[in-house]
Amino acid sequence: MTRLGIVQMTSGIDPSDNADTMVRAIAKLALQGAEIVFTPEMSGLLDRDRARMMARIRSEEDDAVLAAVRRAARAHGVWVAIGSLAVAPSDAGKDDDGRLANRSFLIDAEGNIAARYDKIHLFDVDLGEGERWMESKAYRAGDRAVVADTPAGRLGLSICYDIRFPRLYDVLSEAGAELITIPAAFTRPTGTAHWHLLARARAVESTAFVVAAAQTGAHEDGRATYGHSLVIDPWGEILLDMGTAAGSALCDIDLTRIGDVRRRLPSRDHRTHIARL
Repeated sequence: MTRLGIVQMTSGIDPSDNADTMVRAIAKLALQGAEIVFTPEMSGLLDRDRARMMARIRSEEDDAVLAAVRRAARAHGVWVAIGSLAVAPSDAGKDDDGRLANRSFLIDAEGNIAARYDKIHLFDVDLGEGERWMESKAYRAGDRAVVADTPAGRLGLSICYDIRFPRLYDVLSEAGAELITIPAAFTRPTGTAHWHLLARARAVESTAFVVAAAQTGAHEDGRATYGHSLVIDPWGEILLDMGTAAGSALCDIDLTRIGDVRRRLPSRDHRTHIARL
């Protein structure tokens, strides 16, 4: 069995407060035997006020939240999958349009950065009733899928709105992903309608575990997020649903379940190219 730790957060506008929440949760979950800890999208900062947010954004090298988590991982000997942080791209001087990266970090038990992933699909939607989001105004889209080896198996990285684009998960599955992480800050309307449905679909079609740490509750910047951090097995069964309270939880998974499901239903082996119409 492999023990996962999941952190469900209500991130605010002060990165130091959010870092403290993450560090305490990492210490607690490591003490309880977690081999890898997962946090939500935008763990370090959630702020709709662009000017206030930009005053607190740093490069990856200078980001205090990332540094704190790396120290915690090293101190407790545990891997951490930071769902994402808003960071200033290191190549901003070459093409500086003022936009940031929404970046996941995989930290190993020595505190090293084992992998990075920049969110590919950006949340540009108008949900009605005054709820409108244009992520592409603040963030640059990534352009490559990422899979990395961890103590919990081969991990495919994605972020929030990516969940609606199955082709990304085909690529992760074809690259050998046994677990797929989908950290999120889902809105309440879209979460209520689609969160469980989409997360289960991604697990079933990839015949892989899905680990989806989420933001939850009413945030300082006025937004409200859906919560319901999930762990789902390759058959689509929900092993953990954290509901709407902030906090941490453990979930034990059996990686042999993947081979069992893939033998029973080898849909990954039946994928074929379909010509465009």
